[in-house]
Amino acid sequence: MRIQRIMPEHKAALEPEKVDLSLMTSLLERFRGKKGNLIPLLQGTQDIYGYLPREALMKIHEFSGLELNELYGVATFYAQFRLNPAGKYIVKMCHGTACHVQNVGDITDQVLDMLGIRDGETTKDGLFTVETVACLGCCSLAPVMMIGEDTHGKLTPSEAVKIIKEIRRAERSSQI
Repeated sequence: MRIQRIMPEHKAALEPEKVDLSLMTSLLERFRGKKGNLIPLLQGTQDIYGYLPREALMKIHEFSGLELNELYGVATFYAQFRLNPAGKYIVKMCHGTACHVQNVGDITDQVLDMLGIRDGETTKDGLFTVETVACLGCCSLAPVMMIGEDTHGKLTPSEAVKIIKEIRRAERSSQI
């Protein structure tokens, strides 16, 4: 179960984004005239930009003739799509049954508190986006979180926070 998507409120989200729409040319050409192309177009666009910029959705609207409300309906229905830039590290907190009974809620709360964000938000430094997900398919490792492609299981709240802090420390030391 996807807990909820909370869209951060900030003025920048209302301003037109500066994106290079020419990056979409080959993607659009690949799907020209094909039926059922909306989800692949959205996936390809997100692969290019890391999220679905408003200008890119406008370009898909012009290309496909689909109404903007249809595009936004699909983009907001599926948890895989983002309407805002994500952090460098996507932290997925499993809230499936096995993780739930192992108190993943406490772990998620500790991680969110430590980062100073809510579910679905990105830290101000752009490093972390935390998302709750229905299941990561690692039930024997419950409770589980994934950061990028790395799976961390049998977690306690303090272990989860420690992992995040280690990543942040490594990022800071690599910038020196």
